[in-house]
Amino acid sequence: MNPLAVAGHSWLIFSLFACIAEGSLQMPSFQPGILYQYRYSLDAQLGYVPRVSLQGSWMKAEALVHVQLLWRSQAGEQLLQVQIQNLKFSHEPEHEKNQNATGGPFTETTLGKENTAELQLPVFLHWNNGKVEGIYGDREEKPLILDLKRGLISLLQFQPHAGRITEEDISGSCKVVYTVSKDSVVKTKDLQECTRPRFGFTSVNKIFGVQLQPISRSLYLMKGSVIQSVLSEESHVVSLTLRSSTGIMITSRQQLELMSSSMPGLAEIHGQSLQEALDSLLEKHQPISLVSQPFKRMCTQCSSLKDYLKTVGNRRVRMDISKVSTTWQFHRLIQMLHSAKKRDVLQLLRKASEKTVPFFIDAAVAAQSTASLVALSEFLDFSNKKQEPLVEKFLYAAAFSPRPSKELLRLLLPSLLFHGYLKCDPSSSSSASSNKQEVELGMETVLRRLSETEEESEMVTYLLSLKNALLPETIPILLNYAEEGSAAVSGTAVSALQRFSTQHITGEVKKAMRRIFHEKMRKYEKTCRLTAAEILLDNEPLPMDITNILLATRELETEMATFLLSKIQSSLHSPHHPARKAMKELLKDPWINNYSYLSKAGISSSFSGPLTVTKDVLFPFTLDLLFTEVGLLRKSVSDFLVLSHGHQLQAAQVTFEAKGLDSVLGENTNEEEEQELMAGMSAIVFDVQLRPVVFFQGYTDLMAKVLLSSGEPTNVIKGNVLLMDHQQAIPLQSGLQAVVELQGGLGIDISANIDVNIWEQESKTEIRTRGGLAIDFQAELDAPFFQASLRRQTEVETALNFATALRFSGSPMLMCLQLNEEQLPYREIFTISETSVNRSITVRKGRRGMLAGRDFALHTANSEMCKILLAEETEQ
Repeated sequence: MNPLAVAGHSWLIFSLFACIAEGSLQMPSFQPGILYQYRYSLDAQLGYVPRVSLQGSWMKAEALVHVQLLWRSQAGEQLLQVQIQNLKFSHEPEHEKNQNATGGPFTETTLGKENTAELQLPVFLHWNNGKVEGIYGDREEKPLILDLKRGLISLLQFQPHAGRITEEDISGSCKVVYTVSKDSVVKTKDLQECTRPRFGFTSVNKIFGVQLQPISRSLYLMKGSVIQSVLSEESHVVSLTLRSSTGIMITSRQQLELMSSSMPGLAEIHGQSLQEALDSLLEKHQPISLVSQPFKRMCTQCSSLKDYLKTVGNRRVRMDISKVSTTWQFHRLIQMLHSAKKRDVLQLLRKASEKTVPFFIDAAVAAQSTASLVALSEFLDFSNKKQEPLVEKFLYAAAFSPRPSKELLRLLLPSLLFHGYLKCDPSSSSSASSNKQEVELGMETVLRRLSETEEESEMVTYLLSLKNALLPETIPILLNYAEEGSAAVSGTAVSALQRFSTQHITGEVKKAMRRIFHEKMRKYEKTCRLTAAEILLDNEPLPMDITNILLATRELETEMATFLLSKIQSSLHSPHHPARKAMKELLKDPWINNYSYLSKAGISSSFSGPLTVTKDVLFPFTLDLLFTEVGLLRKSVSDFLVLSHGHQLQAAQVTFEAKGLDSVLGENTNEEEEQELMAGMSAIVFDVQLRPVVFFQGYTDLMAKVLLSSGEPTNVIKGNVLLMDHQQAIPLQSGLQAVVELQGGLGIDISANIDVNIWEQESKTEIRTRGGLAIDFQAELDAPFFQASLRRQTEVETALNFATALRFSGSPMLMCLQLNEEQLPYREIFTISETSVNRSITVRKGRRGMLAGRDFALHTANSEMCKILLAEETEQ
C-alpha cells in the first residue's frame, strides 16, 4: 500500500494531474497593499510497520497565516512578510484513541506564552517568481520554532513551468520534478538524493543498518498569479535492512488555503534595492538558512554513569553473556557512557571486578565517545604482560566496532606494535575516507613489523591482521608471502587473499594461484593448493582454469581430487555461483564429462545450501570436509553467510584442522612433507578473524591432553558486540523533525571442543554458539510544544550446535555431521510516549513466543551414516 494513503485520500487528486499534459502558468506574485490571509494546517503521525495494537501518535496544528508584499523590484523580485497567527495545537493520546474512534475531538494543548510569542514573530521572505532566494528574521529563536517557519516558507517555493530542477528548502538541496497543467502544479521531491548538513552515524556494514523509503509530493492550485491552495504530503518508512517488516512510518501533511485577499495590508516600501528595504524594516536583518539544522534533544531523565558508579561496588555480579538480560545491560551502559566524563569512565574500569572489567571494556569501545576512549588509553598498558587478556579483549571490541572512529584508530596504534590486529572495511566511507590517515599509519606499522620479523608465528599474526584489514594495496605483499613463505605462512596468506571480493582478484592474483595449485615453482601444502584452486573457481573463472583443475584431479591424491570434484559439482547446483555457466558448457564435452574424470572413491566432500530464506535475507551454509588418504579428518570448514539487499556478511566461519594423526595410529601416509602432530581451530565471526586456538601440538602435548583433559570446552570468543548503531535526523517539510535511532547488541559465547580417542579410534568435535540479541529501534517526532516517540524492542536468545563424529575403526569409516538450533524464545515490547507542555503519557504493550528448535538436514549420505552411528551408540 502507498504509505501516503495513511495521511488521507488527498493523493487521489495528484494521480489525476499526473495524466494531464505539461504546460506553464502565470508567474506567481502578491499585490501591494493587500493582506492575504491563509488557513494553515499540518498534521503528523508516527506508526508501526506493520500495524500493531498500539496505533501510534498523531498530532495536529492549525493557524492563520498573513502574507503581505512589502517591496518589489522591476524585475519581479518581492519581499514578503509572513506571520503565523492563532496557532492551535492538538494531539490524540494513545490511551484515548478508543474513545475517539467515532471521530471525537483531539486533546487541545496550550503552547505556553514563550512559544506563542516566538511563533508570532514575522519572518521576511525574498521571493522571486516562486523561488525562495532568502529569508530573514530573528536568529535567536528556538531551533524548532524556526523550523516551523522554514516549513511554512518551503510551501511557497515552486516554479510555474514543467521541468526538473535542484532546489534548496527545509529538506536540503533536492532534485525536484514539476508537472504543470492549466491551473495547477504537481511538485515531486526526491528525498533520497537530498544533501543536507551531516548528522548522526550508521554502521559500516549496511546489513546492520536501515532502509529508508521516502515520498514527497505537493499540489499547487493557482488563480491567475495568486496561490489559492497548497497540499503537501510526505512519508518516510524506515525499516531494518535484515527485516523490512520491522519498521516505523513517519507521515506529515501540510495544507494552505486562501481565505481572503481584500483586507488592507501594510504600505509598500519604496527602495532601489532589497538591501534598502531590509534596512528600513530591521535594525539587524539576520539571514536565516532555509535548510533545517538537525539536532537531538538531550535526555533529562536518563540514568547517568555517576549514579551507576554508586552501586557498582554493592552489586552481586551474575553475568551470563549469552542471556538477553545482559545484552540490555550492555545497551544501558553504552547510553550512560555517551555522556559520561573521562574521570567517571576511568573510575568504572578501576572499580570493576576481574569478572566485569571485560564487559565494561566492550561497552566503552562500543560507546565511541572521546571520554571513553581516552579513559581506556589510560587504563590499558599495552606493554604489561599481565594485562594481555584485557588488551586482547579491547582489540576484539575494536575490531567488532560498527563504526570505527579516528580516535579509536589512534588508540589502536600502540597495540599494533604488540598484537598486529587491525580491521576496517574498504567500502566504507568512514574507514576508508575520513579515517584514511589513521588506517595508513596502522598498516605501515603492521607492514614494518612483518618485514622485520623472522619468527613464523609473528608472521602469521601480522598476516591475520592484513586478512582482517582487507586493503587492496596489501595484495602484492600477500602474494609474495603466499608463494615464498613456509607452509603456515603461505596458507595464511592464501586464506587472506580468499576473502577479497572478485573485483580485487586480478589477473596477477590468478597467475599466482595457478602457480601454487599446479606447483610450478615449488611444493605447497595440500590445503594451500586447494584454497588456491577455490580462489580460481569462485572469481569469474576462465574455462581454461576449470579445465586444468579437472585435468589435474587425475594426478592428485584421491581425497584432494574428490574434494575438488565435489566443490565443482556443488557449484552446478548453486544458481548464483560464478563457475556454474562455464561448468555447464564444459560438461557438454564427453572428453571431460565421463566416469574417469568425475568419479572418485574418496570420502571428502563439499556441501552448500540455504539455512533460512526470507524476502530480505538469505542465510547460506557451506561445509567443506577434507580427509587424509587413510580416512582421518584433515580439515573441516563450516561457513555461514548473510546476504541481504546486495550486501554480504560472513557471520561465522569455523575451521578445524588436524595434522600428523595418521602416523600416531601407525598408518602409512603419502604426505610428501613431514608434518608435526597438531590439532586446532580458527574462526571468523562477523567478518573478523579471531586468534587461532591450538588444542594440542606435538605427541607429548596430545598425550597430556588425553590423560589430563577435564573435558571442558575451549573458549573461542565471549563478549558483547554492538552490531547495529544508527542515528539519523529526518527533517519534514512541515518543520517538524524526526530522529530515528537503532541499536542492536549481541552477547555471544562460542566454545569448541575436540576429542580424539586413539584407543577407540574415534574423534568428536563440537562447536556451541550461544547468543542473546537485543534490538532497540525508535523514532522521535519533535515540535516546540510536543514530543512523541515510538519504540520497538526485540529480544531473542539463540543456541546453535554443530557436531561431527568420526569412527575410523572399521571399513568404511563412519562420519556423522549434526547441525541443530535449540528452541528460540523471543519477546517484543511496543512503547509510545507523548510529552506536551502540560502532560506526559507512556503506554506500553508486548508479546512473547517460542520458536521450536530444528535439526538441519545436510545431505542424504550424511543422514544415513548418522543413523548407523547413533544406532551403534545406543546398542553400546
